[in-house]
Amino acid sequence: MRYNPDYYSDVKVAVEGGDQKVTLTINPKAVFNDGTPIDWTAIKATWKANNGPDKDYAASSTNGYDQITSVEKGRDAKQAVITFKGVDSAWSSLFTTFLHPKAATVDHFNKAYVKKAHPEWGAGPYTVGKWDTHSGDITFVRNPKWWGRKGKLDKRVYVDLESTAAVNAFKNGQLDYVSAVDAESLKQVKGLGGTEIRSGGSPFEYALYFNTRSSVLADRGVRKAIEESIDRAQIARIRFQGLDYREPLPGSAVLYSFQKGYEDNVSAVLKYAPDEAGRALDAAGWKPGGDGIRAKDGRKLEVGYTLLGDDPLDKATAGAFAAMLKRVGVKLVVKKADEADFSSILSGRKFDLFLSGNRSMDPFGARYLCDFYCSDRSSNLTGAGSPALDREIRATAQIADLGKQAAAVNKVERKALRQYAFLPLFSGPSTYGVKKGLANVGATIFANPLPETVGWEK
Repeated sequence: MRYNPDYYSDVKVAVEGGDQKVTLTINPKAVFNDGTPIDWTAIKATWKANNGPDKDYAASSTNGYDQITSVEKGRDAKQAVITFKGVDSAWSSLFTTFLHPKAATVDHFNKAYVKKAHPEWGAGPYTVGKWDTHSGDITFVRNPKWWGRKGKLDKRVYVDLESTAAVNAFKNGQLDYVSAVDAESLKQVKGLGGTEIRSGGSPFEYALYFNTRSSVLADRGVRKAIEESIDRAQIARIRFQGLDYREPLPGSAVLYSFQKGYEDNVSAVLKYAPDEAGRALDAAGWKPGGDGIRAKDGRKLEVGYTLLGDDPLDKATAGAFAAMLKRVGVKLVVKKADEADFSSILSGRKFDLFLSGNRSMDPFGARYLCDFYCSDRSSNLTGAGSPALDREIRATAQIADLGKQAAAVNKVERKALRQYAFLPLFSGPSTYGVKKGLANVGATIFANPLPETVGWEK
């Protein structure tokens, strides 16, 4: 385990009576920008806001925090003793940031950062110098209150631009690096003088979500037939055309092929078999009509597909889905929606089929299994699952050994995938055009280079 000595001066982990105890000793010099010491109360505030019992806090995820039973003062205010119920093998991802105690009220936690930066509640080698809440542009400058290693840059400027505009700004020398999000943007920056292309895998995965609460998709057999009819390899070819990139088809919601412990759980429970899907629909009473679309009890087998925006690649993907499903007698009805409606569509489950992506924030993906598959989690967009499966999923979080935990997660995920409500499709590359000599910027997967390490090579 590694920790940043600018924040922690010591970290100890022990298991006593089956329960994990983590002792964090905070750097004596560590302070928030307003002068408030970073001490055990910041650890406690972070836990309280994210652990779940107080539903008024709009926590993005309670995973891990909900296993903590107490946060107490250690030998002095600069030491926090954290006790877990059982063990959490991914505990180190919980306290990578500190919540200022003043920001820990419900009102501040939920609303204080809306169009306000509150740099006085922050800490680090850089602080906010200027933020345009309309354009999204933000400048970070050296923090005079910083006690640790000095940053290599005097300031860091982030400009919020649409993809095409960002590429043009990079070509004009206005930006030092840019994300090449598609084949056209890669073509624009590739070969530019003084430019490097840095590319690698991505901890991002797109999946097809099935709304099990919609009338036609409430039938597990129909969901399975649809999944068997989708050629995932063809979808990947469409998405990666012109990117000079290949990857294994994803086999898990929580682990990636480049990670230790990964197994292809999708292939273990599903194969591309449109002919078999057609026979299954025949047996279930869905008979092809004169137009080739199946029907049962006077009802056509039509399924909606919600498409956000007008991106050509997304349209091509929708067209491919429609052609694949038409082959087995399922009509895909593409329903266009505005990108601004993304949140309301998901929270209200206003879809039949929906393609959406999820970025993994840390390498401990196994701890997010419940977010995808637990029937009582709002983050489970499909609505599939059962209390019995929920218990099996949650039991995996109690396994201390990461290897054994991954094995258990793979076993349980295969059961969850047999709900046929969630189909991983592709991840895609992380590709950047970068000015030569700019260090610690680019395709880093789970690595998160410290801001003070970003700079120009000598």
